[in-house]
Amino acid sequence: MPLLLSSTLAQTSRNQHCLLLQSSTAQSCLPVLRAIVKRASERTRESTILFCFLYPPSSFLDPSRIQADHIRVVDRTANVPGYDDAFEVEKDWVAALKSQILDTVRSAPQGPLSVVIDSVDTLLSDVASLAETTQLLSEILGVVRSRGGSSRLAIHALAPCPLIPILTQTRFSPSLTHITAHPSALLTHLSTAYLTPPPPLSPPEKFWGVFIPIAERLYESEKLVFGQDGEGSGPQEFAVEVLVRGGTDGSGRRRGVERVLEGWSPAGGGPCELRELENLKSLWAKKPVFEAQATADPTQNLSFNLNLTPEQQRSRAQVPLPYAHEGKHTETAQTPAAILYDPDSADDLDDDDPDEDLDI
Repeated sequence: MPLLLSSTLAQTSRNQHCLLLQSSTAQSCLPVLRAIVKRASERTRESTILFCFLYPPSSFLDPSRIQADHIRVVDRTANVPGYDDAFEVEKDWVAALKSQILDTVRSAPQGPLSVVIDSVDTLLSDVASLAETTQLLSEILGVVRSRGGSSRLAIHALAPCPLIPILTQTRFSPSLTHITAHPSALLTHLSTAYLTPPPPLSPPEKFWGVFIPIAERLYESEKLVFGQDGEGSGPQEFAVEVLVRGGTDGSGRRRGVERVLEGWSPAGGGPCELRELENLKSLWAKKPVFEAQATADPTQNLSFNLNLTPEQQRSRAQVPLPYAHEGKHTETAQTPAAILYDPDSADDLDDDDPDEDLDI
């Protein structure tokens, strides 16, 4: 079965026009975003627009690719409000910024269009308005969706960001691909502290029930990475959570909601299975938790014997059971049902009609 992350990079899914990549202080999603930009730039029949607010264009493309005709790069890493003379000259620089972004997207050549924004939290800081930034992204998504085909809006966000809960709602986009980067130390911690390794080493329902609440607490991952025994940050291997909602797959079938956990290995060239990550190979040496529980014998390692020999089992089967009506031959199938009542001494039984004096 192909990896879901690989199909996302190849953009094989149709009508999946919104892609959200989520980084954190503990783990960056920049390698995945770089691979997406590279794949988009290799499709010469499609237009690609890259808006750089956080990382320079050289972080995504080679200088020779930046000059390509089907690629347009808008570098705003040097435009910082309060530190740029251009913002002082412009009376309404927020409106000018929004107008520049929309005009660039709308003036792209006809055909499939890929728009990449890095990063949206920096854009929110420049616009200084959550509502205006959301409206701007919604208008960009509308232009991308009107191009059809494999057109896509890729948004990079650094958590915690107030835009992430808005962008993940169905009101913003019914179909969504949400990619979140997690440090591999988080999976090791769950396996040792909570006895919950990733599937298939543990049941998926149990794993996601433990993983999601802990992953949402970002300080947990930061403590594992930057703590006293942390491994630090860098271009090491990491886990990728991929959530796909709506849209269609390569065969044209409609998708529901699909959530998987895959790996990213720089040495392996990108997407890979979790079992292929060097940092997690110690987990796969253990037996699956649910299989070990199913085959465990509760009578083992006891100081007394609870098992019966075959002779003891035959003797126990020959012992008659103490039934209450033992020895009485009754045929319940042929005897009509009846209620047998033994009156108590305090019961007042009178055969006369108690209501005979009533004129009914």
